[in-house]
Amino acid sequence: MAKRLTTYILIGLVLGLVAGWAINAALGGENPTPDQAATLATIAKWLGLVTTVFLHFIKMIIAPLVFGTLVVGIAHMGDTGALGRVGLKSLLWFITASLLSLTLGLVLVHILQPGVGLNLPLPAATAASGIDKSAFDPIKVIEHIFPTSIADAMAKNDILQIVVFSVFFGVAITAVGERAAPLVKAAEALTKVMLQVTDYVMRFAPFAVFAAVAATLVERGPGVIGKLGYFMLSVYIGLALLWLMLGLLAWLFVGRRSVSLFRYIREPVLVAFSAASSEAAFPRTLEALDRFGVPNRISSFVLPLGYSFNLDGSMMYMTFASLFIAQAYGIHLDLGTQIAMLLTLMITSKGIAGVPRASLVVIAATLGQFRLPEAGLLLVLAVDHFLDMGRSATNVVGNAVAASVVARWEGQLDPIEPAEIEPPHAPSHGLTGKS
Repeated sequence: MAKRLTTYILIGLVLGLVAGWAINAALGGENPTPDQAATLATIAKWLGLVTTVFLHFIKMIIAPLVFGTLVVGIAHMGDTGALGRVGLKSLLWFITASLLSLTLGLVLVHILQPGVGLNLPLPAATAASGIDKSAFDPIKVIEHIFPTSIADAMAKNDILQIVVFSVFFGVAITAVGERAAPLVKAAEALTKVMLQVTDYVMRFAPFAVFAAVAATLVERGPGVIGKLGYFMLSVYIGLALLWLMLGLLAWLFVGRRSVSLFRYIREPVLVAFSAASSEAAFPRTLEALDRFGVPNRISSFVLPLGYSFNLDGSMMYMTFASLFIAQAYGIHLDLGTQIAMLLTLMITSKGIAGVPRASLVVIAATLGQFRLPEAGLLLVLAVDHFLDMGRSATNVVGNAVAASVVARWEGQLDPIEPAEIEPPHAPSHGLTGKS
């Protein structure tokens, strides 16, 4: 089943590229008339609706799935000491991986120099990128971590707030003991049901992938890729090297079995890449890690945290975009300033994953702090969707590696199960099969 779905998603991706390109070329190409441009925008809007519906389905799953798996995982840990130990190890890995991503981006942007030679004139001081930075306020970001209502957090699909509540809830269940056993069973049942819902929703993925890629090319055309092609190539070279480094680290800590990890997570990685959304891959990543041998009590804790604190692909992209803008405008930044900028990006990006276009919001706010033209974001905005595909897939890889490494540190990697997902009618080995 997994192989078939992966094949269908790839077919949808290719057909989306062909269809989007053909429709754009048929209706004016690079120089459409106003009427043609309006038609292209309308077609792109209707195609985008298909992807939006799919992402809504995915978001419908995430809140109850995160709550159920996290509560069950904490209950199965048995004590708060184990929870604190896993949490500290996770944060240690997240900080290390973030520094690795930022440093790799810094080195590569100096080697490849994607913005050098553009020599763009500095925009007016009042020019803006159009990105809303209001969500960036550090005080509001910190306040936002702590929920006032779990119902509100679930309604807004705020993963970090759901994690905070679920941790308290799971620890309380552990403290109450046997009297809370029915709640643990209910959470286990909820998890199994949501995984079955995931199976239904994922059958819609190839159509969503087709629509997402086609909509982007219909409206913008293939020319937008060529204009910033070297910048995009530079980012993808960086992401490829980051994958290699994450793989080497996984091999170092997990051992030879880490080589097969990428085979287990290939479907969620492809989903994240095609839909340009890490969230879209969340349920399948949990299942893949379970089959790889990461106990659900660890994956259900590390993975949701990683979605807020361990966005490796986004971290490196923010480095590239910020320094690319400086290069494009011929603005020299000394090494100390660049390092300060990267540390700022690392700190301010934590906990903001739920904000639309979170990477662009963080970059826009950081540019202003270092007196770089915020309007420079307009340079990368046109190709942001194509870059978001790569960084979303990388975020999934980074979080899968993090969960595997933490499980190994805990000495709790279970035997590997078959990589393929069983058909829905077959007996399930759901996430709650390991405790």
